Amino acid sequence: MAAAVAAETPAAIGLASCSTSCGDVRVPYPFGFGSPRCYWPGFNLTCDTSGPQPPRLLLGDGTLRVAEISLRNTTVRVVRAGSIIDSASITSDRNVSFGGSFVDHGYMLSNGNELVLSGCNLMATLVEDLARGLGPVRSGIISGCASFCSFRNKKVDSVGQATGKYCSGMACCQAPINYHSSPTGVHLRWLDAGNHSEELTFLPAYVFVAEEGWFDQRPLADELLSVKQTPPESAFEVPLVLLWGVKQGLPPLPDLPANSSTACSGDAGRTLCKSENSVCAAGNLGYTCQCQDGYDGNPYLSHGCQDINECDRQQDYGCFGECINTIGGYKCQCPRGTHGNYTIKDGCIKSTATGISIGIGVGSAAGFMLLVVAAFFAVQRFKHKRQIMLKQKFFKQNRGQLLQQLVSPRADIAERMIIPVDELAKATNNFDKARELGGGGHGTVYKGILSDLHVVAIKKSKITVQKEIDDFINEVAILSQINHRNVVKLLGCCLETEVPLLVYEFISNGTLYDHLHVEQPKSLSWLTRLRIATETASALAYLHSSVSIPIIHRDIKSSNILLDETMTSKVSDFGASRYIPMDKTGLTTMVQGTVGYLDPMYFYTGRLTEKSDVYSFGVILVELLTRKKPFSYFFLDGDGLVSHFVDLLAEQNLVQILDPQVVDEGGQEVHEVCLLAASCIKLNADDRPTMRQVEHTLEGLLVSNDYVENNMNAEKSKENGIIVKNFFSKKESQNTQDLTRRYSMEEEMLMSARYPR
Repeated sequence: MAAAVAAETPAAIGLASCSTSCGDVRVPYPFGFGSPRCYWPGFNLTCDTSGPQPPRLLLGDGTLRVAEISLRNTTVRVVRAGSIIDSASITSDRNVSFGGSFVDHGYMLSNGNELVLSGCNLMATLVEDLARGLGPVRSGIISGCASFCSFRNKKVDSVGQATGKYCSGMACCQAPINYHSSPTGVHLRWLDAGNHSEELTFLPAYVFVAEEGWFDQRPLADELLSVKQTPPESAFEVPLVLLWGVKQGLPPLPDLPANSSTACSGDAGRTLCKSENSVCAAGNLGYTCQCQDGYDGNPYLSHGCQDINECDRQQDYGCFGECINTIGGYKCQCPRGTHGNYTIKDGCIKSTATGISIGIGVGSAAGFMLLVVAAFFAVQRFKHKRQIMLKQKFFKQNRGQLLQQLVSPRADIAERMIIPVDELAKATNNFDKARELGGGGHGTVYKGILSDLHVVAIKKSKITVQKEIDDFINEVAILSQINHRNVVKLLGCCLETEVPLLVYEFISNGTLYDHLHVEQPKSLSWLTRLRIATETASALAYLHSSVSIPIIHRDIKSSNILLDETMTSKVSDFGASRYIPMDKTGLTTMVQGTVGYLDPMYFYTGRLTEKSDVYSFGVILVELLTRKKPFSYFFLDGDGLVSHFVDLLAEQNLVQILDPQVVDEGGQEVHEVCLLAASCIKLNADDRPTMRQVEHTLEGLLVSNDYVENNMNAEKSKENGIIVKNFFSKKESQNTQDLTRRYSMEEEMLMSARYPR
């Protein structure tokens, strides 16, 4: 009865005598407009009724129109008119204020938005101030993407439309905003120098920060990317999703404790959350209130959270029988005269007289016990049979028969590589979180001990989509045919689970990335770096030229190079790798890799060759020489690490960027490695060396370095730093005629390696 009365009472969303709508937008408290008593401090809105159009609800200074307010998600959906940057005035690189007044009004940009760029040969970057009010401004990158155009065929619809979730990068691009942020500006730059009138004539440029999915509406994408129809950018209204919270520190709410991230004090909860069925939470923006499970409404009002009648949508709550609503919950049961499982459709079946007849017929305790025993064994047999069928289903779903064919024509080898799930569950203590070694966006790695006492690393994917299964099969097929001391060894796999599992040898010493990018002033010694580079080059040369069918790794980066206890390198993660037929030099694929290490020619053309791995390896050489992160290191002029390295090498001023430890410990071979890195990262793939040539060059330098280490005295070693500085500093003259002659011979080669800025 109480539930029925609560359901009949309409839920209030605002305070008494306060307007709770403007136009077609509902305005729940703590938001409001008009009298100050109608809203919480800082949540005042404006209902603009001056125009001929329906009333408009405005946020802050009125530049943003409010379209929807959500108490459950603590979000405000607002609409911003037009592009952030006017395409008619783009003649050079631009830095433009974001223009979102919400940044200074206690709101943040939600991660449910994305950055959209439409135009030719442009790169847009959304930035935020990392130290607001703390001295000099330091900007951080929130999101960014680049858009390209080819003028060979002047039809935009053949260059690249919005297909699927994201643009392909041709004529438009989309980049997700992965975390809540407070953007301060947008930086737009041309990808090359010169006159850009052709690009602007071909396709005007627009930059939006929009709610995720807004640009994917096909008519909108066609209209923006149409040459014949280019509407004014102000004609578009772009939706944004903002986060909000009640500011702490304003009376009567206290400041949050320094160590508080989710808990509210009792006083704060009672002051803000008025409903008796509400809970208070605290976060970066302040305090928020939510209705408890089983309730819905406005937690900021007295009696605002009211009971939900789950029985109105009982199947959404998993009830397929008779539903009984209760205060804050519900009960589900099979109707009278039926029995069975009420949580599944048609799970309740009519009762018959058979059960009663059997009960009457079985008059002795012995007969009853036989029935119980029989039922027990039947259930056990059913469960066992179901487990077997489920394993067979997953084995077939994970393409187990194909894997058996790819692994080896010999059945005994294939069977040895396919490990039962029970063995892996036992090895990891049923995948205990304490056994986790780490993980990323695609899966988690566990440490396990097999029954033969071998320590292994077990890779478990997080999602079950066809692409992940294809990458899994690809990695098994490739690693099962590779036998090289510098490639991580695949011991087996498991196909009997919904998510496939891979079992590798256990590499105990982390990744090259972990050892390079540490807080200490010194990292790996120069000799160790040179040896790791040589071993990695040896593994890639083996993949390119020593296996029966050449293999391109496609994702070479420092975090994919593992190091064992002797600091021996092991190349890992072959999920993105591809075979190259013997009669071909490359193949065209969807671009895949890691930003900073990705070959620009492959990114632009989609043509994958062995030289794509050579470029990625060249970036690793630059990373070893400088200890800078390729994917997050940018300079004042906007150049990335690779471009800046090539420029400084051409100017004979590399000492500005080289790791001081390399300068102190290295000798003449540092100069040779810099030249080798420059040749690997040339823009034209045909000008890059092969991995076999790179391997031979590094082996020669490593042998030379070993000879120096074993035969030179301490004073000679101290001169290494002076030698390196003389090679790369234009402030000090060359000491010998031979060094001057050497550099002049290489100058022409270095000039061809420079990227257009």
